[in-house]
Amino acid sequence: MTDKAPDCLTQFHENMAHIRAMNRARALRWHPNGIEEWSVSDWAVALAGEVGELCNVVKKLNRVRDAIIGNKETEGELRQALWDEMADVYLYLDLLAQRCGVDLPLAIRAKFNAVSVKHGFPERL
Repeated sequence: MTDKAPDCLTQFHENMAHIRAMNRARALRWHPNGIEEWSVSDWAVALAGEVGELCNVVKKLNRVRDAIIGNKETEGELRQALWDEMADVYLYLDLLAQRCGVDLPLAIRAKFNAVSVKHGFPERL
């Protein structure tokens, strides 16, 4: 790890904390009684829907790759949709994590490091 790594990790965690706070604040506009209005299952189903939309975009990009007709969107539009759907997946995952009381940045760090240790890899967060 370089001298800059702890600063980068702190900044990363702060950025994720800001996204988490804004995501929750915006979700409260749809759920004024709190994200607890929806069950864990409700949030998981919403996340699954977003993952499905992401996979649909990937399917269409595979058509581009394989020169198969059927897409209504251009490759550029599909690449933008890929970004958008990945962001939606992250935001719903974050809301599901909040509903479950999981600190997603800490969970990511712990899991990443555990897999690196398990396989003898030097990379750590």
